[in-house]
Amino acid sequence: MASLATAAVLAPLVAVPAHASPRLELPRPTGFSAVGRHTEQLVDRTRADPWVPEAGPRRLMVTVFYPAVPGSGRQAAYLGQDEAAALTGYAEFGDELPGPVLASTRVWSREKAVPAPGRHPLVLLSPGYTVHRHTMTGLAEDLASHGYVVAAVDHAYEAVGVRFPAGVLPCAACDLPGRVGPLPVAANRAVDLRFVLDHLRHLPWVDRTRVAAVGHSMGGLATAAVMRLDPRVRAGVNLDGPLLPAEGVGDRPYLLLGTEDEHSPGSTQDPSWAAAWPALTGWKRWLTAAGADHFSFTDLDLLVQQAGLFPDLPLTGARGLELTRAYTRAFLDQHLRGRPRDLLTGPSPANPEIVFH
Repeated sequence: MASLATAAVLAPLVAVPAHASPRLELPRPTGFSAVGRHTEQLVDRTRADPWVPEAGPRRLMVTVFYPAVPGSGRQAAYLGQDEAAALTGYAEFGDELPGPVLASTRVWSREKAVPAPGRHPLVLLSPGYTVHRHTMTGLAEDLASHGYVVAAVDHAYEAVGVRFPAGVLPCAACDLPGRVGPLPVAANRAVDLRFVLDHLRHLPWVDRTRVAAVGHSMGGLATAAVMRLDPRVRAGVNLDGPLLPAEGVGDRPYLLLGTEDEHSPGSTQDPSWAAAWPALTGWKRWLTAAGADHFSFTDLDLLVQQAGLFPDLPLTGARGLELTRAYTRAFLDQHLRGRPRDLLTGPSPANPEIVFH
């Protein structure tokens, strides 16, 4: 898979043919809580959609994952058949990974399960450009199983084939980062995320004093943007996304986790981390994962490998997701819950792929 610095553009790929269509499955969450989820459309009637103004007010699809009462709710689907067909068609997986196989991926969350008692820290989750919020499900489920409420957000017209109540929307703004650069897109996402926070902070099981933002690629850049815009967001995680400018994040904690090729110090592919690093004045870590590609921090590498595609990825999809879960959760535990984690103090023999810079 191609690794892109400014946006998670899922380019057409050349695949290794698979001999069968196996059942795809996300890894089981590692926490003790059952996981519930519900999905809703949020409409910001104070502003028109910035990319397709004739479409009316800005719309967002949000799936909220949360600690749940065991056994309640019904088995959830990974994503809709129409959404899966759009994504696999765009990536040109063809018969090797047809839409129905991707749509049937086993997940561990249950639709409309009863929320567990108590208030829980909130994590805003923004995906890479052109890909659905569903591609962050493995991370969202794991965090929810450890007691977090996670709001995964799809930004209208910025992903391939997202289902809204009015139908599946095209990726009308897919070429936008190439035309205007990533910063205007991230700035608009910051407004989106602030709107989601305004909506969700009233839920009785959300602790609105403990909020973080986590994002992949364009979503990673959006974490810094929303921290500049909204002081309620106390910490941020950038998964292989660009960073400039970092001014405004201030002394709030920030974690960078990315690929060696793009985000090692001295890399010319995306120098934004090195340029922004001095402006991060609070707790910060800069980590890279050996062998990772741009989608190692999502479900995508895992699922295409389960389907028999790309068997020779240097870092397996399963291991990439495992590392993403572990370091993201350690960061959130430390900075939203005040529980220091040894994993963040330096290299770990259990995780030799992770390099501290």
